[in-house]
Amino acid sequence: MSTTLQKSLLNWFHQHARDLPWRRTRDPYAIWLAEVILQQTRIDQGLPYFERFIAAFPTVHDLAAAPHASVMKLWEGLGYYSRARNLHRAAKALVNEHGGRFPESAAALKKLPGVGDYTAGAVASIAFGQREPVVDGNVKRVLARLYAIEESIDLAPVTRRLWGIAREIVPGDAPGDFNQALMELGARVCAPRSPSCQQCPVRRRCRAHQQGKQDLLPVRNAKKAAPHQQRIVAVITRRGRYLIGQRPPSGLLGGLWEFPNAEIQPGEAHQAALERTAQDAVGLVVTPGPLVAVVNHAYTHLRVTLHVYRCAVQQGAPEPREHTELKWVFPSQTGRYAFPRAHHKFLSRLA
Repeated sequence: MSTTLQKSLLNWFHQHARDLPWRRTRDPYAIWLAEVILQQTRIDQGLPYFERFIAAFPTVHDLAAAPHASVMKLWEGLGYYSRARNLHRAAKALVNEHGGRFPESAAALKKLPGVGDYTAGAVASIAFGQREPVVDGNVKRVLARLYAIEESIDLAPVTRRLWGIAREIVPGDAPGDFNQALMELGARVCAPRSPSCQQCPVRRRCRAHQQGKQDLLPVRNAKKAAPHQQRIVAVITRRGRYLIGQRPPSGLLGGLWEFPNAEIQPGEAHQAALERTAQDAVGLVVTPGPLVAVVNHAYTHLRVTLHVYRCAVQQGAPEPREHTELKWVFPSQTGRYAFPRAHHKFLSRLA
């Protein structure tokens, strides 16, 4: 199956591949940057970010030398901010430890911050022609259908099996094109629902298609309902400026700036929640003011409703009790800082 599969996929890819900037080069920096951006991000969403990053930081040396705040600001809105932190750390490691040159082997690439099996395989195969496999969500789906795998692809043993299949079928010639062909097929033809089997170049070799199971596979674990948090947000004002804090570098939304906020306790009135949040987060006694906005936002694992209130300082000096740094900023200055997407939903209403 492997030889005919390889030829069919490569022929299809060479005829139908989308014209994307990182496919016009073998520069490992551009390929690595694209792969990091596109993890958990659709191409139509990620392409503008890639173009902005390449324009701002044309080389890995430029990225390594950039202020961390500039990197986070460019990443703003993409989510999964640990990717941006690791991107910056890896750029520094490449410059400081490798003279700005990318290692060619997947094993060496995986020693860089944030580089796992998938990213290492993608860069090694596409940039350096190494016979390395890749397995992302699209590839999992394609392989599960090709080989009619009926166990859940979310199970670790099944994932290991899929990696084994991918390693077996990746060719020695043009491994990067083959890996991109698998991903392209999953993105454009072998869709999660109602796959376009009549357009598929390998449908005659697809066991799920032969068995009429293409709409039943792959099997996924049932998703748990995401918890829903009610949070209070204190827009603390003084002399026309707002108090914002930078989140610690690790964890959810690490390194981003925000207004002090906290989960509302069961039965807690909003005024009491505002007073508690201001005291616990920044050491201020505040007078709660009017409601600015109520904002709903969904993360991968969590849904939140933000209740946003203006507050005036009654007494005290701000202390960064939950943040690495606090700043008083004018409304016109908020655009300089990277905020979570949920905050952007009410920032314009503060003017």
